[in-house]
Amino acid sequence: MKVRTLLLAIALTLLPFSAMGQIPAAQGGALGFYRYPALHGDLIVFAAEGDLWRVSAEGGVAHRLTTHAAEETDPVISPDGSTIAFTARYEGPTELYTMPIEGGLPVRRTYESDPSRATTWTPDGRVVYATRHYSTLPQWQLVALDLPTQARERIPLETASEGAYDDSGRTLFFVRPAFHGNVTKRYTGGTARDVWKFEQGASEAVELTGDYEGESHSPMYWQGRVYFVSDRDGTMNLWSMTSDGGDVRQHTRHSGWDVRNPALEGG
Repeated sequence: MKVRTLLLAIALTLLPFSAMGQIPAAQGGALGFYRYPALHGDLIVFAAEGDLWRVSAEGGVAHRLTTHAAEETDPVISPDGSTIAFTARYEGPTELYTMPIEGGLPVRRTYESDPSRATTWTPDGRVVYATRHYSTLPQWQLVALDLPTQARERIPLETASEGAYDDSGRTLFFVRPAFHGNVTKRYTGGTARDVWKFEQGASEAVELTGDYEGESHSPMYWQGRVYFVSDRDGTMNLWSMTSDGGDVRQHTRHSGWDVRNPALEGG
């Protein structure tokens, strides 16, 4: 079920580009730019037309959740399925917001001097966001926020973004360095991203994708494997590896448009 839904979410991220190839009308649905899918059970939340929408993983009519003039991106759904955390610029700065999964009034959760971007949730229900607020370089760091108490825990990692936890919540898979701001094909420069692993209590993080000089990012964890996006075959496709970086497998083989912003429930 999760593999099928993951592939559906990847198809959702590719749909805007497929539209350029004129999908036959017989396939049904409306063409559009559908991005940033988030999954929970049989539900998908995604961004389109500058707003957040909700639709069944089986298809059907999508329901608009937001109508603000500002753009919403990066939705992530809480482990219990009740709350969406997302990124928006309602009042100028890029900040973290939350709202009920059914829709409703968004609540601003960050008031920092630098952009805050929704990233993931911890298994115990804290929302994790990326910010440069606490760095003097500045560099992105990850912060876990407990919504009821507003208590913040700075995850002890420098230059970290795009996190995903294992089931225990003790191991974090993240990306270093942070996204460099462009999508240059087959980029192998000094800011190429890699997937790393940090175990709670460890003194150092461990690099998992250092064997490849190009891009590896967007980690997602499921059943002992870390799924991620990489251009090892020339196009950004979905790959996976064991939690220690071994047994690398390729799962999609797109040769034109890149996979971007994949999603996996619980990952």
